[in-house]
Amino acid sequence: MASARDSWWIIASAAAVLHGADIDVSDVDLLVSPRDGEALLAGLGDLGAPAPSDRFRSDLFGRWDGPPLPVDIMAGFHALGSAGWQPIWPATRIAIPLGDAILFVPDIPELIAHCRLFGRPKDLARAAILQRLGNEADMRPRTA
Repeated sequence: MASARDSWWIIASAAAVLHGADIDVSDVDLLVSPRDGEALLAGLGDLGAPAPSDRFRSDLFGRWDGPPLPVDIMAGFHALGSAGWQPIWPATRIAIPLGDAILFVPDIPELIAHCRLFGRPKDLARAAILQRLGNEADMRPRTA
């Protein structure tokens, strides 16, 4: 993502783990702008289309199976909630170092909102775990 021109985020379960949640991760959901998504997918080659979903859709999608965990690359990502199709484009962006890389994720309250919007049982369980993490972080001593 070093060549990305716009903001990008890791969302969903991988983002929760980066915040400290102890949950399983089966893939990495990478949310990018359309222009970064097009450039990324062009560089990786034909990655195929997503399986149809009645809860999620993306204007641009590719699954990169090269890394140890598959990476779902999405631009124009939407989730179906009670108010209809809603775009997922985070307002917050937290930098988390991992080895020599910096990864970006939404903050915990925004991830909780995503999980609740996604609404599947695993997402609601994730929201509860993230809520506990957020509460624990609020109780940590602050340093100047």
